[in-house]
Amino acid sequence: MASKKREVQLQTVINNQSLWDEMLQNKGLTVIDVYQAWCGPCRAMQPLFRKLKNELNEDEILHFAVAEADNIVTLQPFRDKCEPVFLFSVNGKIIEKIQGANAPLVNKKVINLIDEERKIAAGEMARPQYPEIPLVDSDSEVSEESPCESVQELYSIAIIKPDAVISKKVLEIKRKITKAGFIIEAEHKTVLTEEQVVNFYSRIADQRDFEEFVSFMTSGLSYILVVSQGSKHNPPSEETEPQTDTEPNERSEDQPEVEAQVTPGMMKNKQDSLQEYLERQHLAQLCDIEEDAANVAKFMDAFFPDFKKMKSMKLEKTLALLRPNLFHERKDDVLRIIKDEGFKILEQRQVVLSEKEAQALCKEYENEDYFNKLIENMTSGPSLALVLLRDNGLQYWKQLLGPRTVEEAIEYFPESLCAQFAMDSLPVNQLYGSDSLETAEREIQHFFPLQSTLGLIKPHATSEQREQILKIVKEAGFDLTQVKKMFLTPEQIEKIYPKVTGKDFYKDLLEMLSVGPSMVMILTKWNAVAEWRRLTGPTDPEEAKLLSPDSIRAQFGISKLKNIVHGASNAYEAKEVVNRLFEDPEEN
Repeated sequence: MASKKREVQLQTVINNQSLWDEMLQNKGLTVIDVYQAWCGPCRAMQPLFRKLKNELNEDEILHFAVAEADNIVTLQPFRDKCEPVFLFSVNGKIIEKIQGANAPLVNKKVINLIDEERKIAAGEMARPQYPEIPLVDSDSEVSEESPCESVQELYSIAIIKPDAVISKKVLEIKRKITKAGFIIEAEHKTVLTEEQVVNFYSRIADQRDFEEFVSFMTSGLSYILVVSQGSKHNPPSEETEPQTDTEPNERSEDQPEVEAQVTPGMMKNKQDSLQEYLERQHLAQLCDIEEDAANVAKFMDAFFPDFKKMKSMKLEKTLALLRPNLFHERKDDVLRIIKDEGFKILEQRQVVLSEKEAQALCKEYENEDYFNKLIENMTSGPSLALVLLRDNGLQYWKQLLGPRTVEEAIEYFPESLCAQFAMDSLPVNQLYGSDSLETAEREIQHFFPLQSTLGLIKPHATSEQREQILKIVKEAGFDLTQVKKMFLTPEQIEKIYPKVTGKDFYKDLLEMLSVGPSMVMILTKWNAVAEWRRLTGPTDPEEAKLLSPDSIRAQFGISKLKNIVHGASNAYEAKEVVNRLFEDPEEN
């Protein structure tokens, strides 16, 4: 019978149910790599499969396949999962499942099963009666409601207003929302433009104080949240007391569309909309809720254009490190592979590790004879530390790295980074990656501690220029911790410009900053003071155009005085000014 399967190297591609059913007709053993369309098959295991196929030389009873879970009904339990899954089918029956790219375990399982098939064919043993394993992912919970729940998800938009951000109410509002059983699916921090406010609040445009409202909504940072009902709902509680955030009925009080269809009063005291819930919590004046489908769509298009794609992804940060020898000899080759594999490098720096830091990063080798030599090597010169971001980033980076030792990498994972960049000096992987998300967060904070600085957009900037500058700030990796428009007083200006108070041009500076509101920002990232000064460029816009043509002053500056932006000169000055203008802010 002619087969519709396509061969890609040694693995058969199965991307629909009919091909899956056809694959189950294979005689002998079929090893199936179950993958998601957005991340692809586990390439790190392919060298092992090729090795097994060549060494065992059993083409009639040993087959390899890759199966796309997204398009195969049988594999529905494995959809949207990040960890690799390998299924073992013997004569059409799935008898084993291995989660994760565990090469030694997969290798042992294949050899044992093929050995059994050989003995069965030779009449040396009877076929074992393996039970067929259920294809249910260990993290999945199946309920009768799940098919209906996946048909359509209902979203609301929550807008946390500038005054709530300034008064540090953001965390409280978000905690209240999640404690009530709602799910915050996405979040975006922004300073709304006048056009956006007029568009999003058009229903109240005829109110007398609308212009004042527009001015308020554009005066500082707002949080835009996408909020969903979640996929599971507990039955409404009979309790009617609305005193706390943790009552059982709050798991199902977030169904505004269903509520509109039931008989009035039918759900009374049992179920609130998000708006009603926030009113009960005395937070409604700080947070606007939009539940109209058309208006929700407008917000989604404006602030979350890739929401569906991003929702199906699992963006993760991880710490990567090139040990000294590799950094010195082949840094560019590694960086090229990192980018080709879809990682975004958020931060990078050279660092000479202390003995304590080296021991922490090499803990897995502490019982090896070469541990002391490894520590000596790790502290001998600069390493390169990086913060990497990618869909399923932590697990993907670990797969690329391969095993901890060169010997194991060459035997089982010859295409891994460990094997590719092996060096004679040490028998270990020349690259490092965090082993968990918790470890990654801790290590990133250690090597890239966050710092805040003052950013100022001067009064002569147009609204369009402010919008463009804020976009540049975000693209440079800064977090907008706080933002507010304010008319600066002479006392505040003196704090912002402590080094020029005695200069001849200081009076002109005061006049220029007094003509209108400035946009004052707290900008946060690693090495923020130096990074912001680099991004702003030289003080003189003409000089900036020559020396730093991509800088903010080069693009928008008019003169030395009207050079569009300002920043603190050093960390001490940044802390002093930020504390004075924002009253010792805490991160929301």
